[in-house]
Amino acid sequence: MLRSLVLATLATTAVGAAGLGPLPSLPLFAAPDTLTVTVSDSGRSSADGTFELTCDGRAGGNHPDRERACEQLDRLAEAGGNPFRPVPEDQLCTQVYGGPAVAHITGTWQGRTVDARFSRADGCEIDRWENLEPVLPLVGG
Repeated sequence: MLRSLVLATLATTAVGAAGLGPLPSLPLFAAPDTLTVTVSDSGRSSADGTFELTCDGRAGGNHPDRERACEQLDRLAEAGGNPFRPVPEDQLCTQVYGGPAVAHITGTWQGRTVDARFSRADGCEIDRWENLEPVLPLVGG
């Protein structure tokens, strides 16, 4: 393993020195995406609870829809946004109530620390929630 790492470093240096530009950096020892998802008041007893989700090439944990949840997180990562970012305070949102469901997600995603809260209190929050389905469960208003 060490020999491979040294050879890869030398190859990167040689390519850069030859004027071909740097190779893209790839994380050699990237930590898996690991999230704890807590949902309450969803109206579905099977959706409420605390679930672990690990995405590292294969889905793990006790999340009820872990394969599709990891696929959605991969799609969101490719899009380059941050689905855990809160709604900006100056954002105009429709005053539509989506129900009492709330969620809290903590952990690590794409090397970033996650500590995000979700609700269905208005149109912006409903959109945030639905953007993360099936990481967060499908719920009705």
